[in-house]
Amino acid sequence: MVRSTQTSIKFSNREKIVQLHKIIDEYRNITAQFINLLWDEKSIPALLPKNVTSKINTRLSARMIQCAGKQASGIVRGTQKKQKQRMFMIDKLKSEGNAHGAQKLQKVYDNSKISKPNIQQICPELDSRFIKIDLENNTSFDGWLTFASIGNNLKLNIPFKKTKHFNKLLQNGKLKGGIRLSKKQVTFMFEIPDVEKRTTGSTLGVDVGQTTTVSCSNGQVSKANAHGHDLVSITDQLSSCAKGSNGFKRAQTHRTNYINWSINQLNFDSIKILKIEKLHQMRKGKRVSRKLSHWTYTAIFDKLLSKCEEQGVLVQKISPSYTSQRCSDCGWTDRSNRNGKIFICTKCSHKQDADLNAAINIAADLESANRSQSGFYWLDRRGNYSSSCSQN
Repeated sequence: MVRSTQTSIKFSNREKIVQLHKIIDEYRNITAQFINLLWDEKSIPALLPKNVTSKINTRLSARMIQCAGKQASGIVRGTQKKQKQRMFMIDKLKSEGNAHGAQKLQKVYDNSKISKPNIQQICPELDSRFIKIDLENNTSFDGWLTFASIGNNLKLNIPFKKTKHFNKLLQNGKLKGGIRLSKKQVTFMFEIPDVEKRTTGSTLGVDVGQTTTVSCSNGQVSKANAHGHDLVSITDQLSSCAKGSNGFKRAQTHRTNYINWSINQLNFDSIKILKIEKLHQMRKGKRVSRKLSHWTYTAIFDKLLSKCEEQGVLVQKISPSYTSQRCSDCGWTDRSNRNGKIFICTKCSHKQDADLNAAINIAADLESANRSQSGFYWLDRRGNYSSSCSQN
């Protein structure tokens, strides 16, 4: 496993920060030049030949040019691969007679063809040829980054301080020689030994919500942190900030930190299998409120998957259809059972938090459901409506 952590570079003096920012800007500029050169090429090598790299005019070193070219090559090849996948689906939809679906995907394909990556989001990925990481020093800082082979005989020493997450990863794994650099932070990578999957334990269902971050079938739910913030208050804060402002960026970081903290509070000690819903492009083609647009279920899933990987828990993704409509007590499935955060079964009057009810259904070993009628009893694979109740 590879895990990453970020530390601030704010401890450097102003002159070094200015020099570092100039290097990052120049690196982004030549990466963008390479992307323009490669964008319409059909065959792109991972390492660009000299006749391509020689077209770049910069004060950075030849090694930095090669590094930027390799990163640009990876970006363009990744985009091309995605475009090929889209074209395959377009042809498939056409062959199936789904002209409307093919037309919608064709628009995405055409827009992606002309829209190139935002260079402001490109972070230099530097290996051991350019940086040396020193964790053994007699200064007041925990470590130093020495930048070399940059260009113009420039050499920079940037101090940093370890975080709790850094120390945890350092204790459990091996620090890699490369980094990812931005104007405010440096990202370190660690190699962590793989964990064997557990052979014993129970199954846990997890429902991801817009108000409650996660609800588990064993009763564990995410709560507000020590400062009283939860996902609702943070998305409210994001909604009130201008997109791209410093306040908006701080709120985004707050959201990420809260999601990570919430999931780290969950106890997976006796869990063998984690079941989650298979959600994909939930908001695609839909008009949603500004607040809902800041609900990031992908970040929640990514953190859950990372935690399971670290603890040897097997992850299973199931269809989300009807899991929020089914009564976990009697099995009656109907849209009218749920009203916001409250679940009240219209058959047996079972009342429960809607997210917790859905989590129990996710954990259950249910048969596949593909019903069009307004209500039905949904059995598990053993033919039962629930573990404790029979049909009313």
